[in-house]
Amino acid sequence: MKTLLDKHTAKTEQAFRAIAHMATASLPALMDDDFSSRLTDADFMRIAVLLAQKSYDEGGCPIGAVIVNNSTNQIVGKGHNTLTQENHPYNHGETSAIRDAGRLDFSQTTIYTSLSPCVVCATLVYMRGFSRVVVGDITNASGTEALLQEKGVQVDILEDQQGIEIYARFRAEKPEQDLEDWQGLSAVYKNT
Repeated sequence: MKTLLDKHTAKTEQAFRAIAHMATASLPALMDDDFSSRLTDADFMRIAVLLAQKSYDEGGCPIGAVIVNNSTNQIVGKGHNTLTQENHPYNHGETSAIRDAGRLDFSQTTIYTSLSPCVVCATLVYMRGFSRVVVGDITNASGTEALLQEKGVQVDILEDQQGIEIYARFRAEKPEQDLEDWQGLSAVYKNT
């Protein structure tokens, strides 16, 4: 089958945007193994940040995540925070990507997250046996990296300036939504 993204295709923002917005199950129709094999940690983080931008554009918390099979370099799950959009307290970027990936052996995968995971997401990452997490923003949030490492998860920091700026803008524009995402509505009510 002929795909749009192959060994001759440049790795561009437009290509990454198409990957971010296409359903994971349909990605083999968009990109072939040769294109996937050329994707780097920075490329996967760029896709996670584009998913964060998607959430921000929808009125949600700008956090995105991508799960990649370590041996094939194929994206097996991706998602973005939909706390606001779906009125669900734990539809975070990481949980959304894990749900999208389904029932897998996550020990054979890496999860790329545009923001340092909250305690719930970090717990899910180590409980599901991920071998590695790559974090794109510890400037706006951090703290669970040591927890993940203690549980045997390799943690790599690959800060993405665009992702850092999106989250900082969101936090300044919607501090109550940011607080709700991290600590729930009780924390919002306590602070008002």
